[in-house]
Amino acid sequence: MKCPFCGYLDSKVVDSRPTEDGASIRRRRECLSCHKRFTTFEVMETLPIIVIKKDGSRQSFDRNKLLNSMLRACEKRTVSIETLSKIADEIEQTLQNEMNREISSNRIGELVMDKLKDVDEVSYVRFASVYRQFKDISTFMTELNKLLQEK
Repeated sequence: MKCPFCGYLDSKVVDSRPTEDGASIRRRRECLSCHKRFTTFEVMETLPIIVIKKDGSRQSFDRNKLLNSMLRACEKRTVSIETLSKIADEIEQTLQNEMNREISSNRIGELVMDKLKDVDEVSYVRFASVYRQFKDISTFMTELNKLLQEK
């Protein structure tokens, strides 16, 4: 790591700890030449994820779209924004860990439903009704009966 003070190319790590959000590592370094200290942040490199939509089109994964869809499903419910943000982070991390650069929107929808089912059943049913495009009351009732059987 290049020293910001003297430009020397070598330093030693004095202290290392995760940041508050846990997404990066904060490192306190000391230049081996001028002995001044400076801070660096190490962030995990993420590869872009491409979402394959139902119509076959492709677009970049957008965490905000995911969060907004969950917010709509949880409207007027007791689910906090922090909980939904955490779910979005978990889903994004799951997708990154799978190492597939192209993910179907169906896969993302299933991940959301798995998480919402544990958080709020009404929000789960709301999300499922849009995601699965219930055509009539019988398909809606089938989904409700599946939810009741799992309890």
